Amino acid sequence: RSIAEERVGRKCGGLRVLNSYWVAQDAVHKWFEVVMVDPYHKVIRDDPRINWICKPVMKHRELRGLTAAGRKARGLQVKGKRATKIRPST
Repeated sequence: RSIAEERVGRKCGGLRVLNSYWVAQDAVHKWFEVVMVDPYHKVIRDDPRINWICKPVMKHRELRGLTAAGRKARGLQVKGKRATKIRPST
């Protein structure tokens, strides 16, 4: 999933990756759908629930491992007291 998000993020540089999900697979390939958002669309900018993605710091979240798939690949799913020994240092 993380690799699919990165590839789509590079191809569609003007859009922001929100998340992705599994669609299908066969013996060789897996297919994922990647949900992308246009940060310059008026509806997105005016909606307080999603306009956080319009900030400049949210550019290329997928390349920095900040999406759900990226956080899972980096081992950042567990939070709190039980996570101190299993989380990476960065």
